[in-house]
Amino acid sequence: MTIEFGVSPIAWINDDMPELGADTALQDVLRDISELGFSGVELGGRFPKDPAELRPLLDGFDLKLVGGWYSASLLTRTADEEIAALQPHLALLKAMGCRVFIIAETSNAIHGDRAMPLAQRPRLAPDQWDAFGQRLSAVADHVAGHGLALAYHHHLGTVVEDADDLNAFIAATSDAVGLTLDTGHAVLGGIDPLAVIETWPERIRHFHCKDVRREVFAQVAARGDSFLDGVLAGMFTVPGDGEIDYGPLMRALRRQDYEGWVILEAEQDPAKADPRAYAELGLGTLKRQALASGLAPGAGG
Repeated sequence: MTIEFGVSPIAWINDDMPELGADTALQDVLRDISELGFSGVELGGRFPKDPAELRPLLDGFDLKLVGGWYSASLLTRTADEEIAALQPHLALLKAMGCRVFIIAETSNAIHGDRAMPLAQRPRLAPDQWDAFGQRLSAVADHVAGHGLALAYHHHLGTVVEDADDLNAFIAATSDAVGLTLDTGHAVLGGIDPLAVIETWPERIRHFHCKDVRREVFAQVAARGDSFLDGVLAGMFTVPGDGEIDYGPLMRALRRQDYEGWVILEAEQDPAKADPRAYAELGLGTLKRQALASGLAPGAGG
């Protein structure tokens, strides 16, 4: 079994807060990523969305496009309406040879609203899960028909944040609906990422690795701050600089025969946390833990 190491560009240029990294050139971001030894990068807001432009840009740095976040609105529109809306994004991922389609429900999410306390995140009533799950399952079937695996991203400030949400989500969706397991969002949301790997190994389609500073998060919660305030305060960091032990997680992935991307992602203020230095630390940590667990990097990984 093989894995590949990729990275999100959000540490260099933040899509939710465009002022973070606003003066950073995309070419500089890609150069850093390539020189550090990553083999892939997730889609960022400043990336070209035309494959004819994006492919030669990434090829110039010997990078693959891993995939990219898609914001769904399945609580407010039908599966057919969502499928129609996602076609441009799906076409780009297909053209770039991506294997995963990362998606999250954002119709009522608050993680992008700095005026909204994180504690006021949306929740689904028990009778809403079935309809949501059926619609998402239909979208997953459509995406699978085009050769990509749907990987739902649980996230602070959204309807899938804590362990109860995740249990309801799994129960309401078909096996075609996979997960982007994000370690940082899991831990701060009250989800045990190790338990997720061991309980639903067949659902793990994508793996996001960010670390956390629990004390900072506790302060954010106590102040009634927003998700974005938490990012600026430093509640996230890279593996090797936080509190999550990646050894057991990598060993669990090895036991479950995980194959796919291992993505470094840690949104921080680049003026305070140099993206290249932190990415180097995070990648080194993940590679050591993967090697010790028996997870083998593939070509370019």
